[in-house]
Amino acid sequence: MAYNHGKAERRWRLWKEKEEKILRECGVDEETIEEIRTFDREEFNSDRRFYTRLNDVGEYIAETAMQELPMEVNTVWDMLNEIEDENLYRALLTVDKRTLQIVLLKMQGYSLKEIAPMVDLSAGAVYARLDHLRKKTEKTLIVSKTLLFPAGYWVRGQPLSPIF
Repeated sequence: MAYNHGKAERRWRLWKEKEEKILRECGVDEETIEEIRTFDREEFNSDRRFYTRLNDVGEYIAETAMQELPMEVNTVWDMLNEIEDENLYRALLTVDKRTLQIVLLKMQGYSLKEIAPMVDLSAGAVYARLDHLRKKTEKTLIVSKTLLFPAGYWVRGQPLSPIF
């Protein structure tokens, strides 16, 4: 939502009038009230500049995000092309095509019961293939992390030890 200067100005003016009324009731002289008003006005202007710029950045990010449409993954080839981790990519290249089809259908939101007839397997077999793939990719990713962070290094507050 855009910063509304007029609305913020009215809110500040109403708040300031209430504050000055209380200060007058407490016996504060007009010169002190004017100094407080000047200080508060400078603070309001500073905040206004900040929120205006903040809004500009927020709108820019929102517009940029809307321009970059996410790529639709419709085929196994598209899915493999979207993978940035080289070790994961190599691990998935060794997996059979049917398992990759299962992964693609799972990514598209199908349940295991819906996937099973599409790939001519039972629901248990689909689950088993996904479980084997999960274990395989976990091993691959752990090995690559161990190579990147040898023993003695800390990752997220925990020591990373070799898995060999």
